[in-house]
Amino acid sequence: MTPKTFEARCLRLPAATKVVQWEGTSVFKVGGKMFALGGGFAAGSGGYMFKVSDMAFAMLIEHGVARPAPYLARAKWVQLASNNALPDAELTAYLAQAHALIVAKLTRKSRKALGLDRVLSTT
Repeated sequence: MTPKTFEARCLRLPAATKVVQWEGTSVFKVGGKMFALGGGFAAGSGGYMFKVSDMAFAMLIEHGVARPAPYLARAKWVQLASNNALPDAELTAYLAQAHALIVAKLTRKSRKALGLDRVLSTT
């Protein structure tokens, strides 16, 4: 997946925003909390980074598709071996899951303010 496509897929998720931090890294957030990283320092050390479930964390690492993300591994973030380590459709699904994992941790008030109160009931 190209960086431009990665950005577009992240930003089309409900209430997703982008800020540029840490050596030009594109940081994708929902409710002020990160769910994916691309470019900048992420590109310098490998591929895209994103939050995953416990099971996906183990599976992606075991199959050599990803490694524990630097500084974020204990929060179950992975870094792809390369930007093309997964087919586009699979990466898109993982990004949606990353977004949903973060939305689930937001307060009910925050979800409602962002218009995400219905997102949890549909995932």
